[in-house]
Amino acid sequence: MRRHPFDRSKQRLTRGQAKAAGVGGFAAAVALPIALWHHALSMLAGASRPTLVYFLTGWAPFILIVTGLALLVPVVYSIGLSSYAPRYPRHRNVYAGWGTTLYLLGLALATQVAAITQGLAPH
Repeated sequence: MRRHPFDRSKQRLTRGQAKAAGVGGFAAAVALPIALWHHALSMLAGASRPTLVYFLTGWAPFILIVTGLALLVPVVYSIGLSSYAPRYPRHRNVYAGWGTTLYLLGLALATQVAAITQGLAPH
């Protein structure tokens, strides 16, 4: 599709393509922690004596990841909607910023937790 230089929209993707890319990226973001740290998750889930410190140190990264993904749901939902649409999130950029920040922080911390659980695993 050829665009005229004076077209107002600078979007390179159609709404459908943008929605498909957003949903695909979100699905990849959900699958990434599971694929990378399924062993660490199973070790954390199989702990014999859960305590407050156990939950704070072991599960905090995964809680951050889930919270970040939950904040990104309205962003993905609103892809392709007009900013004047009734269902468009009012603070979409805030959701995107916090969701991305919490997700990346959770990934970084989950890497550390996985390294610790790998060192504690029987060889």
